[in-house]
Amino acid sequence: MENAKTFLCISNYFKGADFLIQLKKLGNKVYLVTSDKLKDEAWPHQYIDEIFYMEGRDVDWNLEHLLLGVGNFMKSTNVDAIVALDDYDVEKATYLRENLRIGGMGQTTGRYFRDKLAMRMRAKSCGIPIPAFCSLFNDHDIDTFADTVAAPWVFKPRSEASANGIIKVYDKESLWIKINELGNNRFKYLLEQFKPGDVYHCDSLISEGKVIFSLTSKYLSTPMDVSHNGGVFRSMNIKYGSEDDKAIKKMNEMVMKGFGLKHGAAHTEFIKSNENGQIYFLETSSRVGGAHIAEMVTEASNINLWKEWAAIEDSLVKETKYTLPKAKKGYAGIAITLSKIQHPDLSSFSDPEVCFKVPLAYHAGLVVKSDKQERVQTLLDDYGARLESEFTAVIEQEKVNNLH
Repeated sequence: MENAKTFLCISNYFKGADFLIQLKKLGNKVYLVTSDKLKDEAWPHQYIDEIFYMEGRDVDWNLEHLLLGVGNFMKSTNVDAIVALDDYDVEKATYLRENLRIGGMGQTTGRYFRDKLAMRMRAKSCGIPIPAFCSLFNDHDIDTFADTVAAPWVFKPRSEASANGIIKVYDKESLWIKINELGNNRFKYLLEQFKPGDVYHCDSLISEGKVIFSLTSKYLSTPMDVSHNGGVFRSMNIKYGSEDDKAIKKMNEMVMKGFGLKHGAAHTEFIKSNENGQIYFLETSSRVGGAHIAEMVTEASNINLWKEWAAIEDSLVKETKYTLPKAKKGYAGIAITLSKIQHPDLSSFSDPEVCFKVPLAYHAGLVVKSDKQERVQTLLDDYGARLESEFTAVIEQEKVNNLH
C-alpha cells in the first residue's frame, strides 16, 4: 500500500473496533496487542493484519515481556505509532514509546491522564479549580488535612478507572482505620474532600494541541452511584451554549492545554458543587469514554469519536491536514444496566427515538436521540425505571486488591 503506515494498538478490553477499522480503511497496516483471554471476542479480523496475545489480563501483563515482544516484532517491521485504546493501556504504550523511541505521549505526560494524584497536582499548578486533596505519603499532612478540610472524604485509587475502588469515610477515626487497613497500598491512594453536586463529562477530540470538538453531558446517575449502589447508569448531553456548557468546555480546554495532550480523544469529568455552584475538575483520560458513551456522542453530534481519533492519528504520522466533519447539535442519552438475563429482550423499548441497543451479554441498555433535550430526558427517566425493574442484576462491588 502506497504511503501505508504501521500502527500498533494495545487494548486489554474488547473495544475500539471502529478505530481499528478506520485505520485500515485509511490504508494502513494495523496490529493489535491484547490479552489471551480475549481471543474469542469478535475483533474485526478482516481489518487487522495480525493480533498478538499477552498472558493474563491487564495487571498480569509482564511489561518486560511486552517490550521484548514488540522489540522482536520491530526487527522486521517499522512501527510508526503506538496507540492505547483503553485507560489501563496508557502506561504500557508510554513505556513502549519511551524504550523504543517512538513518537507520542511519554511517561510523564501519561501520568497526568492515569494517576489521579498527578492529575490533581497538575491541575492545581495550572490554576484549575479542584476539590481539596491530600496524598497519603506523610502522616502529619494527613492529620492536617483531616483537621482543616470538612468531611466526608473519599479514598481514590490513583490509577484505577471510573469509580473502581473508591471508599467514602465520614470522620477522622474511620479515616485512620482505613489507612491502616490499606497497609503498604496506602501510597497508591489519595484522599479528597467529597463535594456533593452534579457530575458532568466532556468528550473531546484534540488535534495539533487544540480541542477541535467537545460535547458536554451530565450523568443522571453517576458511575460512583451505580458502582456502589447498583441500578441504571444514565447520561445525556446538556443544552448547547448554556452557562454550564460554556464553563465546562472552557475548563476542559484548560485541562487539555495544561496537561499537554497534543492529539487524540479525551474523556474528562467535572462536578458542579451544590454548595456554591463552582465547577471543579475531577479527572481526565486520554481515551474515548466507556459505557457506550461513544455511541451516545455519535447520535447527538454525528461525530464518531473512535473513527475521528483514528483519522487524527493517521494524519499525524502521514503529516497531512486533519479536517473534522461537520457536527450537528442534537441530543442523545444512554441508559444501561447489568442484566440478570444473558440476552435481554428490549423489543418493548420501541419508541422511534431508540437508535442503538447495547449488544453485550448480561447488559441491558440503549441510546435514544431527539432534536429536543426534554424528550431525551423523559425517555431516560421512563426507560431507566423500566430497565431497573425488569433486568437489573444486583452485584456486590468487588474489592480492589490488585491495584494498577
